[in-house]
Amino acid sequence: MSIDSEVPIRSYNRSWEEIEDMLAKAIDRRNQWKKWFEQCRSDGDREGMKEAARNHKALDGVIKTFRWTLGEEGVEHPLD
Repeated sequence: MSIDSEVPIRSYNRSWEEIEDMLAKAIDRRNQWKKWFEQCRSDGDREGMKEAARNHKALDGVIKTFRWTLGEEGVEHPLD
């Protein structure tokens, strides 16, 4: 049996406050990656720009998922 087919054990004990805190941290971290991207661009560091862009984009997905989970108006399903 592969790991993908195993049913995860979940506690469902996260509070809404904890989820909102993680959302705020994800937004802050995405903003840090944006600043890093701009710094790398001004330094001519293409590899740094790639890393920053990948992480920024990944955090966009994390943020959208948190917002969807919290039921924020106007946020479409994160997989669409």
